Amino acid sequence: MASTDAGAGSASTRRVLAASWVGTAVETYDFYIYGTAASLVFGPLFFPTSAPSAQLLFSYATFAVAFIARPVGGAFFGHFGDRIGRKSTLVASLLLMGVSTVLVAFLPGYETLGWWAPALLCLLRFGQGLGLGGEWGGAVLLAVENAPPGRRGRFGSIPLLGAPTGFLLANGLFLILGLFLTPDEFKAWGWRLPFGASIILVGIGLWIRLRIGETPAFKKVLEAADPSHVPAAEVFKRHPLPLLGATLAVIACFAIFYISTTFALGYGVGALKYDREAFLGAQLLAMLFMAGGIVAAGIAADRSTPRHVLIVGCLGTVIVGAAMGAMVVAGSLTLVWAWMAAALLMMGLVYGPLGSYLPSLFPPRVRYTGVSLAFNIGGILGGGLAPIVAQKLSETGGAAPVGAYLAAAAVLSLCGLIPLKARYSE
Repeated sequence: MASTDAGAGSASTRRVLAASWVGTAVETYDFYIYGTAASLVFGPLFFPTSAPSAQLLFSYATFAVAFIARPVGGAFFGHFGDRIGRKSTLVASLLLMGVSTVLVAFLPGYETLGWWAPALLCLLRFGQGLGLGGEWGGAVLLAVENAPPGRRGRFGSIPLLGAPTGFLLANGLFLILGLFLTPDEFKAWGWRLPFGASIILVGIGLWIRLRIGETPAFKKVLEAADPSHVPAAEVFKRHPLPLLGATLAVIACFAIFYISTTFALGYGVGALKYDREAFLGAQLLAMLFMAGGIVAAGIAADRSTPRHVLIVGCLGTVIVGAAMGAMVVAGSLTLVWAWMAAALLMMGLVYGPLGSYLPSLFPPRVRYTGVSLAFNIGGILGGGLAPIVAQKLSETGGAAPVGAYLAAAAVLSLCGLIPLKARYSE
């Protein structure tokens, strides 16, 4: 992972960091507006009348479609990212992701199209996931492969700050809509506005990314030899253990995020009967702890190692999972907020170091593919099924078994982290 000649404070480096940050901001914004709409609107809008819990499960099932698409996108965009470069691939992935999201804003419901409505919703969700599959890995490589020595942890955490940024934008917009629209107006058309607004973020991201150059590490790959002909095959053949360990390491961050945001919103507003706007406001404040955790984790990763910080975060997540049953159902929104704040702080610790840890496990020659596959396969295991599993567990046992599920996800990540140390520093 090479540094830029211009140094950490140059205009070109600032553009690189902005380009990496804005992509993950758009990614999280797009994913969270979908998750929020899936919790609040999509069930009755896109599926036939049945029990509300069944509609919610169907809605969460469409949410999971993107996680299935993400490894496909990771392999596809990783192939070109390792063969033609990081910049061009990132432009293409952002464009696909943005178009798929915007089109959801114009999709009619079940009453108009019948079963074509959920089918098209799943298709657009698949397109969104396909673009997202190539986004995260390319964004972190853009930052880390331009990092000066001793600052890879901090540089790697910059794109990950796009996650709380995108969440705050999405959640804040839904909160504003809830304050100014009636529930019927929101369900009829108001939920479409955040999807349409995604085009603004995508436009900004494309403008920034078209003004940056290729990373030094990829330039060295081209100078040393021809690029890998089939990067995915090379990753599975030559780097199976790093791929397995990295995949497990990612599970905890996805499980925390979608249990403490998407599931918590549906559970808090539905089963616990909290006011939607009040709950969204609590999540907004809790998200600040995730941002703080990412910053602290990036600094700590440079002072120690990314792996050590990730291990600490996973151990903390086990404790947070154990506390979920008591805090979430205590009848106090303040305690629910405190639990979400603690969970998202741990999210920062198990997410922030991934930007520098995962690239260190794969050589630059196949790094885009290796990082993308690990992150997105881990996303299926940790995030794609999390809202569905959590919803079913909560229906039979309340919040306590959901907390146990979260703790188990953290233990799985520990199983990947403990035996696997960094391998590449270039």
